[in-house]
Amino acid sequence: MKIVVLAGGTSTERDVSIVSGTDICTALRSKGHQAILVDVFCGVENVDFTDPFPAEYDVQQASRYMKSFNSRIEEMKATRRSFFGPNVLALCELADFTFLGLHGANGEDGKLQATLDLMGIRYTGTDYLSSAIAMDKGVAKQFFRMHGVPTPNGIVMEKSQRTNDLNALGLSFPVVVKTACGGSSIGVYIVEDQPSFEDALNQGFSYEDTLVIEECIRGTEYTVAVVDGVAYPIVEIVPLERFYDYENKYKPGAVRETCPAPLSEEMTRKMQDYAVKGYHALGLQSYARLDFMMRDNGEMFCLEANTLPGMTPTSLIPQEAAVLGMDYPSLCEELIRISMKKYE
Repeated sequence: MKIVVLAGGTSTERDVSIVSGTDICTALRSKGHQAILVDVFCGVENVDFTDPFPAEYDVQQASRYMKSFNSRIEEMKATRRSFFGPNVLALCELADFTFLGLHGANGEDGKLQATLDLMGIRYTGTDYLSSAIAMDKGVAKQFFRMHGVPTPNGIVMEKSQRTNDLNALGLSFPVVVKTACGGSSIGVYIVEDQPSFEDALNQGFSYEDTLVIEECIRGTEYTVAVVDGVAYPIVEIVPLERFYDYENKYKPGAVRETCPAPLSEEMTRKMQDYAVKGYHALGLQSYARLDFMMRDNGEMFCLEANTLPGMTPTSLIPQEAAVLGMDYPSLCEELIRISMKKYE
């Protein structure tokens, strides 16, 4: 197949996306596909449209080209009208399929998916509406509640309606403050007291105008991939320091990840059932990864759903697939296969 792997973009997760995209593209080429790596925002100059999907292709060189724009992204955003870089959509139209290796805003929030839908471009992952619902953690919590998926008690706070009075919000310390549409735990703060709370609001609102403030669930973190409506093995996540923040997520050796998670058969089935229920509550298609916290007494809470979860060497879905006997290149092909069902 001729495949465009879209990565990069403008979100706070740009660096992670480049790693995901590079690995995906390398894996697909190892399977014999004519895959190329394209930065959705920076694009590709000087495309040879007589042979846009060459048999010989240097993925690492394409990755370095994407990284060369990193220091200029903010400047480019200020001077550009279109989100799509040179030749991006033209290449996607020529491809048999587009693999979305993007994470965060303008990649995982439904806007890109809506554009591709209008242009008749086929892509991996769920559709535009469910992407938008899942991306907004405040909206997703409402859908979880409506469908009986346990989620931490919390509220949504707009920057224009900011209050520093936690009691007025019906909450008490400790709480988690997080950006409504962020990812990779960027803009997530666990706060224990008033000064920390006010500082977290200041920092959170520097990223976005909408924050989610919710009760802090003490316990162990887990994650469950749901692929084509079926739950994969659960991963238990135990950070060696702090919590599962951005640094710990992408620093090798910073987290102890166990898959399958050391849970009883009953608790495993219960969490997987909640994951599938949460997947359907948000109207998701193809694949997603749902994150959970579980207290020592077995009470579990769904935190959020990731519609384009990481595909780096330390990412979680590849670990879950490996337990099922599926190597990384085969997983990439499987995600394309089940995503094609949207178009049947």
